[in-house]
Amino acid sequence: MITDTDILYLDNHLIAINKKPGQIAQSDKTGDTSLVEEVSAYIKQKFEKPGNVYLGLLHRIDRPVSGVLLFARTSKAAERMSAAIQQRALHKTYWAVVKNKPPKDADTLNHYLIKNEQQNKSYITTANKPNAKQASLSYTLLQTLHRYYLLEVVIHTGRHHQIRAQLSAIGCPIKGDLKYGFDRSNTNGSIHLHARSLSFIHPVTGVQITITAPPPSDPIWQACLQV
Repeated sequence: MITDTDILYLDNHLIAINKKPGQIAQSDKTGDTSLVEEVSAYIKQKFEKPGNVYLGLLHRIDRPVSGVLLFARTSKAAERMSAAIQQRALHKTYWAVVKNKPPKDADTLNHYLIKNEQQNKSYITTANKPNAKQASLSYTLLQTLHRYYLLEVVIHTGRHHQIRAQLSAIGCPIKGDLKYGFDRSNTNGSIHLHARSLSFIHPVTGVQITITAPPPSDPIWQACLQV
């Protein structure tokens, strides 16, 4: 259940939560309770709303990933935020804990990705491949940990699993991400990828908003907070 401690931002138009690894943003074939359902129930109870609660999911985060997840509480906010996302005016920053030091301390990665629906996995491919989509991100090495490296990642495109696939392609699989080349899973099924912050112009007030999510409380993430 969503509680007050999960809420990162709340007003009459928007609500942002700190998603835990393993939670699903919206209903899927597993039948597990989604965050759309949980956040709707939270709003309904908190504000004693009769009837159905409007809640628009504005973007997604992979199930094993943690961090900022933003919802619209009104159709007007949803429409304006969706337009901002289409215009790439919603800026996302991620933290990734990776196995190997990247070739450069900072770089921009450009690849073409193709999604395999059956495997729920994206592969690096060539530009002339049918259904290939361009993927771009920039990373900066923030910290060298005892056995791992903390990268800050800014995505420029919103492709399926693009951070996971692109970092793996340069020899830097994310800790716990067995699907993309890490050698073992995390015991709780998570991967060490965290949606650290979102920045955008508020759809109603016009004020610049930045929402930052604390990472999960395991020892490796806590070491990352020493940067």
